[in-house]
Amino acid sequence: MAHPFTAVRTALALAAIAATAALLAGCTASTVSLDPAPDANDPLCADIIVRLPDAVDGQERRWTDAQATGAWGDPAAVLLTCGVTPPGPTEAQCIEIGGVDWIVDDSQEPNYLITTYGRTPAVQLFVDNERVSPNDVLAAMAPHVVEFPQDAACVGTQTRLP
Repeated sequence: MAHPFTAVRTALALAAIAATAALLAGCTASTVSLDPAPDANDPLCADIIVRLPDAVDGQERRWTDAQATGAWGDPAAVLLTCGVTPPGPTEAQCIEIGGVDWIVDDSQEPNYLITTYGRTPAVQLFVDNERVSPNDVLAAMAPHVVEFPQDAACVGTQTRLP
């Protein structure tokens, strides 16, 4: 005959498993769905992704479902994609933060699309300027991107976004 506490322990174990499953199901709902960039399989992208910060300008990192991507905030205020096609020469605004040149597309202000210039692979950030400071975001990412090979630089740069 089974010990009377065996049934209680089994019931508690099943309850704990069910609670854990519910928590894990909740985590998957917060995954940010993104598309990988054409060169997302570049080994340098893997290097940056494993070293991304847990938080950026007060926004916590979230899981993504695409290779070489990152996201922060709920809803996402910062999206990172590594392995995008490097931009060619441009007259677009270029800023230098942390030793990295960044091309800024502010055509969808207050959201900015910011892409590294002169580095391969290229890294692109989508930044919601109403929720985070693009300058702080770039300062947090620059130490990781500055290690990528540089083959060009902007002719004229600013040192921060307005």
